[in-house]
Amino acid sequence: MALENDQSVEERTLGRTELEALLAQAVNRFIGCSFDGADLSRLDLQNCTFERCTFHDANLFGSQLARSSWRRCRAGSAEFESVDAVDARFDGCDLNNTTWRRARLASSSFRGCKLTGASFEEVAHLGISFEDSLLVGADLRGFSFRKAVLKELDFSDAYLAGCDFREAVFEGGSLRNATLKLAKFQDADLRGTDIDGVKLGEAALFKGAVITHAQAAMLVRQLGLVVA
Repeated sequence: MALENDQSVEERTLGRTELEALLAQAVNRFIGCSFDGADLSRLDLQNCTFERCTFHDANLFGSQLARSSWRRCRAGSAEFESVDAVDARFDGCDLNNTTWRRARLASSSFRGCKLTGASFEEVAHLGISFEDSLLVGADLRGFSFRKAVLKELDFSDAYLAGCDFREAVFEGGSLRNATLKLAKFQDADLRGTDIDGVKLGEAALFKGAVITHAQAAMLVRQLGLVVA
C-alpha cells in the first residue's frame, strides 16, 4: 500500500522491476517489504530507509547504499559485495552469513546486529562502528580497531588475523577461541572481555595489555601451574 504523504510503501513483495519503478517515483522508505532472493545488484538505494524488511539470499552486489538506514531487517546470506555503504546505519538487523567483500563501509555503523559468519574481506572501513553485536565466526582480517571502545562485541571463533586492537578498550564481549595470528593488542584494556581459549604462545601479541588476575590465572593454568 502506498503512503502518498511520506513516499513510503508497506507490506509488499518486491522484485527488481517493481523496486526500480518505485524509486523512479521518489519512494525511498520501505516498511515490512520482502525482497527475498531478488537481484538488486548495482541499484541506487542511497538515502533509502528499510524497516522490518527481509532480504534473505538477495543480491545487492555493487549497489549504492550510502546514507541508507536499515532497522530490524533480516538479510541472512545476502550478498553485499562491493556495495558503497558509506555512512549507512544498521540497527537491530539479522545479517548472519552476509558477504561484504570489497565493500565501502567508512563511517557506517552496526548496532545490535547479528553478523555471525559474515565476511568482511578487503573492505574500506575507516570510522566503522560495531556495538552490542554478534560477530561469531566472522571474517574481519586486517581490521583496525585501534583506540576504539568495543562495547559488547562477541568475536568468538572469529578470524581476526592481522587486526589492530592497540589501545582499544573492551567493554564486555568475547574473544573466545578467535584466530589471532599477527593481531596487535599492545596496551589494550581486556579486563571486560572473555579471553578463554587464548593460547599462552600468543602472549607476545598482548604485550602491555591490561588483564585481570582471573584472566592471568587462566593463562598460567595452561602451563599446568596452580595459582594460589
